[in-house]
Amino acid sequence: MARALSPIQATVFLLLCYSSAVQFGLSTNGLLAPPHNGARPPMVLPLFPSPPNSSRASPDSRRRHLQGSDKPNARMSLHDDLLLNGYYTTRLWIGTQPQKFSLIVDTGSTVTYVPCSTCDQCGKHQDPKFQPEESSTYQPVKCNIDCNCDDSRVQCVYERQYAEMSSSSGVLGEDVVSFGNLSALPPQRVVFGCENVETGDLYSQHADGIMGLGQGDLSIVDQLVGKGVISDSFSLCYGGMEIGGGAMVLGGISPPSDMVFSYSDAGRSPYYNIDLKEIHVGGKPLHLNPKIFDGKYGSVLDSGTTYAYLPEDAFLAFKEAVMQEVQSLKQIRGPDPNYKDICFSGAGSDISQLSSSFPAVDMVFGNGQKFTLSPENYLFRHSKVRGAYCLGIFQNGKDPTTLLGGIIVRNTLVTYDREHSKIGFWKTNCSELWARLHLSSPASSTSNRTHNQSIDVTPSPAPTPSEEIQVGQITFEMSSSMNVSDLKNLTIELVQIVAHELDVNITQVHLLSLTPKENGSLIRWAILPGGLDKYISNSTAIDIISRLSEDRVQLPKSFGSYQFSKWHVEPPETRTWWQKHYLAVVLAVTAIFLIGLSASSAWLLWRWSQRTVNSYKPVDAMIPEQELQPL
Repeated sequence: MARALSPIQATVFLLLCYSSAVQFGLSTNGLLAPPHNGARPPMVLPLFPSPPNSSRASPDSRRRHLQGSDKPNARMSLHDDLLLNGYYTTRLWIGTQPQKFSLIVDTGSTVTYVPCSTCDQCGKHQDPKFQPEESSTYQPVKCNIDCNCDDSRVQCVYERQYAEMSSSSGVLGEDVVSFGNLSALPPQRVVFGCENVETGDLYSQHADGIMGLGQGDLSIVDQLVGKGVISDSFSLCYGGMEIGGGAMVLGGISPPSDMVFSYSDAGRSPYYNIDLKEIHVGGKPLHLNPKIFDGKYGSVLDSGTTYAYLPEDAFLAFKEAVMQEVQSLKQIRGPDPNYKDICFSGAGSDISQLSSSFPAVDMVFGNGQKFTLSPENYLFRHSKVRGAYCLGIFQNGKDPTTLLGGIIVRNTLVTYDREHSKIGFWKTNCSELWARLHLSSPASSTSNRTHNQSIDVTPSPAPTPSEEIQVGQITFEMSSSMNVSDLKNLTIELVQIVAHELDVNITQVHLLSLTPKENGSLIRWAILPGGLDKYISNSTAIDIISRLSEDRVQLPKSFGSYQFSKWHVEPPETRTWWQKHYLAVVLAVTAIFLIGLSASSAWLLWRWSQRTVNSYKPVDAMIPEQELQPL
């Protein structure tokens, strides 16, 4: 009987086949304490909350598969990395012809906005600004009694301020929004913000803008639910400590049977909250009043915040409990001298072994259900000490709100079931979930979308290295409008940019050839394993192919127009014994030859020195008498 392929094997197998065959304005909203400063400042909940929207839609089914109700859903991949970037992003296409944008997924925001072409105070982001004049379907939202209006009372405006002192403001417009080729949901008309001013981290961030998933009339979820095109639910799945990315579904799915749920009271606060009652560390409950997690806005889930923040007493108890459990580890200074991070060394670099050094942490909900956090859900890597980790849970100042950011739900499918007032948690490998979502839908044009909603998420054991498909290299081509001579002067810069866009080390990127073609040039590239690795990991190969196939590799405008194509995943090169070891053999033979030559030279020198010595006689030596020469 043939052995079934694991999800990763199936993914890379299909990649191999594929690569061979193809090529309205409300009051401003938001709150909460500024986040801990990681590699980049993450987004946090806005300062002033908006009233929640109470609209709800039809229920979904409960089979073992991720399956929507009778309504389609939008399946979208997540990109970037929580701790490197401070956020996760997804892609939206706005307008006719579509204009692409990279947006931070934020459950704490209620408006979706992108930089507008009229914006003079917008930073340099990943994609060009939105140009309303280039879209035949764009319409401004005209001033009415339900929105805040501009000074001339012609158009609706919005304004958002965030606790880390950034802000966004602009006008409201309406246009067709597309959700990508993975989505069974056809394009929909949506109201969004067209930015004219942005400040702070919003100005400097790489992402273009925000995708608001919060509760409010301007939320993209509320708008789609209001149109009746999706059920009142959405799901997020963030990648783990070693792998970024993940998946998002707008609309209903059937949760796995072992998903853990918490009640979520939409009237409790304008944010998505859970009914947290207890925290256990290493199986031992923290001795706290259960009401401590119900202060102010309660226990809030915010996908746009990087870390987690507890009320003062809860944090002190949590810190003390963790330190009691890791006494075998050495406490060290944090990576940033501006913060008093609590860090430990001696745990090793293998993420899969962290649970042997750090305790499990349980969140216990009001219904008695318990969700277990693994170490990657409350730790982050120390950036300066190998094998060291720091607590990613901090004190929320004097604010009694419990704020649970993205770190808490890494490698966790979180379903925001707004229809049934509950939020579900299910531990899984989010990078594999993304692969299943990707493979279950067409990867070509939107005109060929499928309406089959069944996606199997039955957990499978992680494949051992011997079970993985070994990827030796990934090759692809790049067509450019620049001529060869100009590109030759920019090859070093181009290699650096490609390495950054594919999230690999610069030493892994090899420019195989650069040839002229009509109206430009053609470059062939290869991505090789990094460092001492013998092959590229399956997850890395999947990520590279998805970045190329989804046009997520962005080059500066100075490189002109370009297109990536003909990507191909190749197995490691099969070599004979002689090919593998010829260098060692040559070196050994050379060494033996040199040693022999040195020995021979030494022997000849010794013989010569011996002959020279023997030609001289003692002064009293007996010699034959010589005949005297005549005078």
